[in-house]
Amino acid sequence: MGTEGLLPEVERGAVRRITVIGEDVLHRSLRPATDAEFGTPELDQLIDDMFATNHVAHGAGLAANQVDVDLRLFVWDMEDDWGVRHTGHVLNPVLDEEPVATRRLVDEMEGCLSVPGPYKPVPRADHAVVRGQDKDGNAIVVEGHGYFARCLQHETDHLHGRLYVDRLTRRDRRDALREMAELRDGVLARRAKTAEALGK
Repeated sequence: MGTEGLLPEVERGAVRRITVIGEDVLHRSLRPATDAEFGTPELDQLIDDMFATNHVAHGAGLAANQVDVDLRLFVWDMEDDWGVRHTGHVLNPVLDEEPVATRRLVDEMEGCLSVPGPYKPVPRADHAVVRGQDKDGNAIVVEGHGYFARCLQHETDHLHGRLYVDRLTRRDRRDALREMAELRDGVLARRAKTAEALGK
């Protein structure tokens, strides 16, 4: 695999270990970024590392607690249902409440890099708006439809200590964890191979 078409963040970033369901940092609300953290080399490096980690894991998005960092931050790099690529990051995101009268829920398959392997149908709104800050502290608004909206909701959940399996029935959650036990080693091996091919 060459480096053509890679985001600069991916090229600069180092690959970090992805936390797995059961680890404490995945199951609690994360702390907000403070003014002192915006615009720092440390934050820049974390974001680059998260893009690199997301890339080698073939993810759509990645939250900070998935690389064992207690910070309200997530990144995304994905194509939506219409083939449009979306990339970016947001700190301290707040998801707009969609009015019940106009909200449209869609049941589609969802997975998670911290639950390696299984996919299960999860109902999500087909439109989402997230308001937060960029790495320099500037206010930003991110709007998504379809799969991108699902990604924004999934990653915002992470920052509140919630995984997609927490939205499943008890039976589906049990099935997902059983499938993860069977598939996990293969998934992790593929990630390692991709990282090696990139020299990371």
